[in-house]
Amino acid sequence: MQQLIPIERVQNKILQIREQKVMLDRDLAELYGISTKQLNQAVSRNLDRFPSDFMFVLASDEVESLRSQFVTSNRGGLRYLPRAFTEEGVAMLSSVLRSPRAVQVNIQIMRAFVKMRQMLAGNKELAVKIAELERKYEKHDGQIKLVFDAIRQLMEPPPAPRKKFGFQTGRDETGSTKARKHAS
Repeated sequence: MQQLIPIERVQNKILQIREQKVMLDRDLAELYGISTKQLNQAVSRNLDRFPSDFMFVLASDEVESLRSQFVTSNRGGLRYLPRAFTEEGVAMLSSVLRSPRAVQVNIQIMRAFVKMRQMLAGNKELAVKIAELERKYEKHDGQIKLVFDAIRQLMEPPPAPRKKFGFQTGRDETGSTKARKHAS
């Protein structure tokens, strides 16, 4: 069976907020093929299904720290504070949205969460083994420490690319500025 949404696309929308893996309402709405307003209306009609460990509203400072990733509304900012859904909250969304697409999208999202958990568990096991080897060889040559440091760096996830919106000024070879538009 062909995937409705590539798992990598879903994984790119999973964020770490308040030490939890979450997805924002706007990203979920995009995946479900509905507006953010429609998603939030369905959630609001069923708030009893979304306790604080399933869904929470971001605080202003959390939104500010994510500001570079948000597309602003016509009024120059977000009209509401976004909702963040944990894995359990995303699972609950399938019972609230009830469309065949919502069910299929939820399956892909659950697979993405599971895959990320497996990758993290694998990294933790590898980190423990590397620490054991490092302790075993700590009295040896300093070159071994460099190897272990390099391995640890390779285990770190790459930083998320930042989206660029709007116009930016840049200097050409002559030093003059000119505007250029970034496509995202």
